[in-house]
Amino acid sequence: DVYAVWTGLGYYSRARNLKAAAVSIVADHGGRLPDTAEGLRSLSGIGRYTAGAVASIAFEREEPLVDGNVVRVFSRLENIREDTGEKAVVERFWSLASELVRGPRPGDLNQALMELGATLCTPKRPHCLACPVQRDCRAAAAGDPETLPRKKKRTAVRALRAVAVAIERGGRLLAVRRPEKGLMAGLW
Repeated sequence: DVYAVWTGLGYYSRARNLKAAAVSIVADHGGRLPDTAEGLRSLSGIGRYTAGAVASIAFEREEPLVDGNVVRVFSRLENIREDTGEKAVVERFWSLASELVRGPRPGDLNQALMELGATLCTPKRPHCLACPVQRDCRAAAAGDPETLPRKKKRTAVRALRAVAVAIERGGRLLAVRRPEKGLMAGLW
């Protein structure tokens, strides 16, 4: 049923995770969504960011979140010039987010950070003069906020050829499911 509703949306692993999470919520959590980041992360398909977002916004837990907008804000505020994909740099962002989220209304703070990155601290032509944290922004002080965050160049997309075969006999169709990991995971 989940796959039927999900048809055409892509990312079928998300449909599998959604179903697995629902089963776990009923079986392991008494039918209630866990209200802690740790409990949320125990569910299929919920990682660090989603757990932090749900726990802080829905349950007012002091849980950090880091997404692309938050990375941009922190990179500029702290003038972080290392590759934002490096593990140590990623952990630095999570550490900063953890420090900031302490206090009242953690969900509001997390949403404000994401909104700041989406509306003012934009990738191109950031609106520094309207930014509420401009006076503390090291990249603005350096005069080059647009150069941050720094990311390693992506590898070029490579063309891929695939073959599909449909075999029908006696009104029945033969289908083989791909492995759960890797390219086109779980697709028929």
